[in-house]
Amino acid sequence: MRKSVVERVTAETQIRVDLHLDGTGRFDNQTGVRFFDHMLDLVARHGAFDLTIRARGDLDVDQHHTVEDVGIALGEAVSQALGDRKGINRAGYFVMPMDETLAVAAIDLGGRPHTVVNTLVKVRLVGDLQSELVHDFFAGFAMGARANVHLKVMYGRSNHHKIEACFKAFARALRVACAKDKRMARMLPSTKGLL
Repeated sequence: MRKSVVERVTAETQIRVDLHLDGTGRFDNQTGVRFFDHMLDLVARHGAFDLTIRARGDLDVDQHHTVEDVGIALGEAVSQALGDRKGINRAGYFVMPMDETLAVAAIDLGGRPHTVVNTLVKVRLVGDLQSELVHDFFAGFAMGARANVHLKVMYGRSNHHKIEACFKAFARALRVACAKDKRMARMLPSTKGLL
């Protein structure tokens, strides 16, 4: 069973992530930032992961600690659920249209964290989420999962759609990267012998 539970407790946040990679897209996410909850719900549904996140953070100071730490904890949960990573596709990509917006995501679970995010969002808030923190979430995920995460909005008008398309594309790319490849069932997807 590719499941994990990760708890991350700092002086700024208390986070618990329950994840089942081979789920059915069920979700119950509560972070105190409603638009962010909606984006995490999309990750579960479009990734076909079962995901429950409970996060309490110092939102009276800023959203940064909560959003970034949820990203780190979710990345750690994915890494833990994958185990030795043998037999997985390792990499995945997805092109996600959302009305007038088009976003592209590419992920490599190859063991090295790196993040490139270009949302084309120029406003400070989308819903109640500080839009600059989208990058911090994905950077945190990349660090926790030891993954490359590349996200780019190609074009679009609605800032809501731009961020939502990124999260949907990310979820679908991650779903492919985590999926098992029967032809490589016992093999590590690397010529180095290490991920």
